[in-house]
Amino acid sequence: MYVPKEFKETDLLKVIAEMKKNSFGIFLSNNDQAKIEATHLPFIIHEEEENLMLITHLAKPNPQWKTINGKECLIIFPGPHAYVSASWYEEKNTVSTWNYTAIHAYGKVTTIENQDEMRQIVLRTTDYYEKGQSNPWKYEDHSEYVEKLLSGIVCLKIEVTELIGKKKLSQNHSIERREKVITALQNEEKYSSKEIAELMKAKINVKS
Repeated sequence: MYVPKEFKETDLLKVIAEMKKNSFGIFLSNNDQAKIEATHLPFIIHEEEENLMLITHLAKPNPQWKTINGKECLIIFPGPHAYVSASWYEEKNTVSTWNYTAIHAYGKVTTIENQDEMRQIVLRTTDYYEKGQSNPWKYEDHSEYVEKLLSGIVCLKIEVTELIGKKKLSQNHSIERREKVITALQNEEKYSSKEIAELMKAKINVKS
């Protein structure tokens, strides 16, 4: 991912926190024919001593898992995004753009087919995503059914080797222009316009 210095998130703790907040990612890898494969997956972000681990599972009929053990992969965590019209600057010689945030995590994959390990990963994933539900799903109520399903999945454990965070929020424009963009985005209903406006406001407040 191309990241000009003004858009780079240098605080890795903030990047990790954002991954945990927005943990549904796109898992990309090359198969043996050098073709890029991709699967959309929920991830558990786990800090293990000094290492950052990403844990997930995919369906066994999905061929992507068969050629990735021990290889490098990329997980993309897309964030909010919004179109920025140059008309909002109310100035000549300007162009429109797109503001967005994104995280790219590179890592080494270990595939897991051991039933006990997979069970723990599935339960951990369920517990994480069921938090806050008024009537959370419980393994104990469906254990027999879940045990049958375990044979149909493969779990992945990915040790992160490089983490890149990008926040393109008009930092290369003046405060005056950015304030105009924020005002316009707050009135937009498309994309993640209002969320981008809030992120832009936060950036301005940090700098001021």
